[in-house]
Amino acid sequence: MRLALDSFWRALAYSLHPRVIAWSLLPLLLMVLAAFALAYFFWDGAIASVQLWLEQWALVVFALQWLESVGLGFLQAVLAPLIVLLLATPLIVLATLLLVAVVLTPVAVELVARRRFATLERHRGGSWLGSLGWSLGHTVLALLALLVSLPLWLVPPLVLVLPPLILGWLSYRVLAFDALAEHASRAERHELLRRHRTVLLLMGVFSGLLSAAPGLLWASGAMFIAMAPLLVPVAVWVYTWVFALAALWFVHYLLAALQALRAETITSAALQPDLQLAHAATVEPEPEAAQPAALPFNPPDAAAPGLPPQRP
Repeated sequence: MRLALDSFWRALAYSLHPRVIAWSLLPLLLMVLAAFALAYFFWDGAIASVQLWLEQWALVVFALQWLESVGLGFLQAVLAPLIVLLLATPLIVLATLLLVAVVLTPVAVELVARRRFATLERHRGGSWLGSLGWSLGHTVLALLALLVSLPLWLVPPLVLVLPPLILGWLSYRVLAFDALAEHASRAERHELLRRHRTVLLLMGVFSGLLSAAPGLLWASGAMFIAMAPLLVPVAVWVYTWVFALAALWFVHYLLAALQALRAETITSAALQPDLQLAHAATVEPEPEAAQPAALPFNPPDAAAPGLPPQRP
């Protein structure tokens, strides 16, 4: 956890770097253009569909009538747009995370590597296409999880917990891969993700909780609907900055962990001959096998001169 805290403070300082802020404007621009294009083509139809869906629930109709009786009838015009925004928010966040992973994470890797890990060798265990496929595949899984958990969002505490947890898992899987794609080999990446899985998951969940901060804007109700053209870009930029911070956090943490892993490997390889010599010195040599005693060899007696040889 000490490495995680140290990496977080470093990432927080790096997130204010002019280069990071400049590159964060590109995902912001793309997301704002996409959000306003979708709102232009689908906003009215989405609100009408949600309004029709609400009118089919007797409990909702009763609640709206009660609000009108106590002088809060104006909330009827706000409820449907708020529901549309709540449903669209996870899609906006997922798209922002993908853009940050594709556009901003390579910039973060280069910035951190040049300043802190200039001597760290690059094994290039992941390609850009591999990173894109990895990100898209996990994004599909996150979307399925969001759809499955959608009925649970009606429970007030869970709507504040489930989306950040899912987004945190996605942040951990996507940003950890991208942080190691350039420097680590495939075997090193698998080893680091295995060793640091718990800490990386906690870092992702914390990032997911930070990404829920713009959701406070939705709580402003009618004020947010009136100021949506101004507040939507602000919310999208907050999402972009949070995920840029998370990307820098993962890069600082994992490159430091990769450096430690390689130092550990070098030390282990250097100690291996000494260990072998020490092991050989502690092993007593086996005693040599006892050789059987040689039998005395008595040559046959030579015949005495002048006598015939003796027969056996």
